[in-house]
Amino acid sequence: MTFTSSLIEATLLKRYKRFLADVVLPNGDSLTVHCPNTGAMTGCAEPGWRVYLSQSDNPKRKYAHTWELAKNHRQEWIGINTNNANKVVKAALQNRHIIELAEYNSIHPEYKVGDSRIDFFLQGDGMPDCYVEVKSVSLCSEGGMGFFPDAVTKRGTKHANELAELARQGHKAVLLFCVQHSGINSVQIAQHIDPKYAEAVRKAQEAGVLLLSYKCNFSIENMSLADALPIVD
Repeated sequence: MTFTSSLIEATLLKRYKRFLADVVLPNGDSLTVHCPNTGAMTGCAEPGWRVYLSQSDNPKRKYAHTWELAKNHRQEWIGINTNNANKVVKAALQNRHIIELAEYNSIHPEYKVGDSRIDFFLQGDGMPDCYVEVKSVSLCSEGGMGFFPDAVTKRGTKHANELAELARQGHKAVLLFCVQHSGINSVQIAQHIDPKYAEAVRKAQEAGVLLLSYKCNFSIENMSLADALPIVD
């Protein structure tokens, strides 16, 4: 996935009201930018960190800049824009990079199932229909463990239950964690943050849902899916 504009470097002042952040540019000018992340962003938004912004030429936008990436004090990349997770996964599916799904050659994003939409519906010759839900992981412990979710997620629980039902109907169903933090080396469901979500994922696994975790590579030009990571019980 290539960023649509060259990213602009700035320094974070603060994130607030969930969708906004104030930054200062190298020339000293201050900006309010869009923060495309509804999570708690624990450990992802410390004042003074370097941040990287895309810029839109849409005159109707209230805030022209979007916060895409951050670099923490350990020089680790963090993907702030959760929408990029689906873009990165789509490119990886198209390039057959996800080994477990490499035999699927027909990719349908935002596929309607009942009253909901699944991130990806996949088809392939001789393969069972496959439904994929993507979650962005950026909460990192000191030891490099990544946790999802970083806040209570009723929507995530609903998605896990829907995947479980699809699996019970005989479809292939996948919950894919896209790790947007270069310091994470394994992933765990955050029972301590949202026990209801953890229980829904456990039941989904029992129903046959496959859990996958892949890490992102970052640069100021692009993002791509890299290595698979272990999911720890």
